[in-house]
Amino acid sequence: MAAHRKPKQHPFTGPAARTAATIALAGAATATAFEGSAHAEPLLTPAQIKAKADKLYQEAEAATEKYNGAKEQTAEARASLDALRDEAARRTERLNTSRNALGSIATAQYRAGGMDPGLQLALSSDPDQYLERAALAERVGARQAAAIAGVHQQLVEIARLRAQAGERMSALKARQTELAAHKSTVQDKLAAAERTLAQLNAQQRAVYDSTYGGAEEPSAERADRSAAPRGSLKAPSSRAAQAVAYAYGALGKPYVWGATGPSSFDCSGLIQAAWRSAGVSLPRTTYTQINAGERVSRSQLSPGDLVFFYSGVSHVGLYIGGGNMIHAPRPGAPVRVAPIDQMPFAGATRPA
Repeated sequence: MAAHRKPKQHPFTGPAARTAATIALAGAATATAFEGSAHAEPLLTPAQIKAKADKLYQEAEAATEKYNGAKEQTAEARASLDALRDEAARRTERLNTSRNALGSIATAQYRAGGMDPGLQLALSSDPDQYLERAALAERVGARQAAAIAGVHQQLVEIARLRAQAGERMSALKARQTELAAHKSTVQDKLAAAERTLAQLNAQQRAVYDSTYGGAEEPSAERADRSAAPRGSLKAPSSRAAQAVAYAYGALGKPYVWGATGPSSFDCSGLIQAAWRSAGVSLPRTTYTQINAGERVSRSQLSPGDLVFFYSGVSHVGLYIGGGNMIHAPRPGAPVRVAPIDQMPFAGATRPA
């Protein structure tokens, strides 16, 4: 029977096998090509790279302002917690003093044989002495009762303070967690922006760094603005003039996110420092600074006014007149003069 068994047939042999192999390799190559193209980053034009970097920097600045707000809240929570702890420590010290006083009374009673003061008086043979001691015992008893009540009240207050301190500690930890999250977001956005800008050549990067996003402007116009037209419009008050003068003095200083001067600034940090030099205390963040004064329209702008940008009010500059402002743009771009139409205008405020 084995001798009559037919040999097993292979579906592709000889030329057919070579044809099938060729088709399979071609198919695999095509599949690999499609897979690679599906995951490849699209090539961006210089304009697209700049637009993407602008967006990342704007998102980083929005996160920076949230970081600034969380940092301020963290400092407030820590100060409040420290104040509660100090108050609890002072009250505990007073409690210990009250307890020591009660201990002295108890010791005196023990040394007197532990006899009830009323019984001691009853055994007195001198009527006058009895009356004097009765009055004294009554006063001592009243004082002792008041002392005990005072100790009890102090214990209640200390327990309340410690409970509040526990709540403040929880709030502080929550603020610290929020702070770390915003810090991570800022760092991630800035790193992404730098990776995006790394696709530009040296000349394109130089042009980008000379502006804060947008199209390149003629160097002559940049030079005119860097000359800082101080006398183009008079400040409405001596405080506004001082704030503007401070901003001029900050020109060229680096942008550092979270910084409030004097050697480096972020956008809202520069504004806060400028007006602080004029004796005016402004909030820390853009979204609180916009409410720290009288709202003014774009047509009513005067030197010293705060000008805000983007729908989320994530950037601020100090108006200096002539359609220009001084602002801290972003990392790598120091404090400079720029036109207010360089970014989407969101509103303006005049500090009191």
